[in-house]
Amino acid sequence: MSSGNASPQVPGEVAAQRRILRFEGAVNLRDFGGYATEDGGRIATGRLYRCGTLADLTDGGKRAFAELDVKLICDLRRGDEKAAEPTPELAGAPGRLEIPIDPGSAVVMRERLTERGLTLKERIDFMVGINRDLASNHAEDYARMFERLLELEDGAFLVHCSAGKDRTGFACALILHALGVSEATVLEDYLLTNEAMDYEGYVQKRIRAQLWTHLEADRESTMALFGVRPEYLRSAYDAIAAEFEGVEHYIEQAIGLDSAARQRLRSRYVVSAEA
Repeated sequence: MSSGNASPQVPGEVAAQRRILRFEGAVNLRDFGGYATEDGGRIATGRLYRCGTLADLTDGGKRAFAELDVKLICDLRRGDEKAAEPTPELAGAPGRLEIPIDPGSAVVMRERLTERGLTLKERIDFMVGINRDLASNHAEDYARMFERLLELEDGAFLVHCSAGKDRTGFACALILHALGVSEATVLEDYLLTNEAMDYEGYVQKRIRAQLWTHLEADRESTMALFGVRPEYLRSAYDAIAAEFEGVEHYIEQAIGLDSAARQRLRSRYVVSAEA
């Protein structure tokens, strides 16, 4: 029986919690289906997943992951990240697509983190720059992701990086936009990282592993790097608007996804709202 003091969950909150998959050892693992499209459809669930590193999956976590029927894992991490946290062998032997992405702002930020601490504003500014770089300088990388996604005819797709929030966050934003989801809903999915991220577990472990002892600050300052903020994704949108006048043109012109390709994606991943 629930406590009389518990706050009732609204439908949106319930749906959000169902998207977060708390498998043992998983980082920020979520189903990013289930969202409504602007033309009255709905993204299928159980077909599109996002997460951070899979290196810490326990045996129980691996068994749970196997039930997702993932057939293709798209890994956006750098080579050194993959070497430090290799993806384990998983049941079903899903295909692997490796697209190493390393935004220029991230390179500078890592250098600064090894030298000294960063103020909250500096942390936010770096993350804004990283997301701007993703949109401005990595369209070809995300185009490769879409090429393989279009080739996937059965099973589920998973895209991930280390924390599953920036490189992965922009990837998922593009996929949702291509499928006809509104910008407001895309931002809703993006911000869900802040609920899914294990602050006491993954975040603190990551800080210790990188010897970033000067990051041991208040939660807001720490989550400026390990979480997401609306201005991060909006900086990507601003970069897109400056050159392409919006996400629709960017998806077509920079990513190379024409109307026929988008319709193929929709036929696979968009279902009726009642389904």
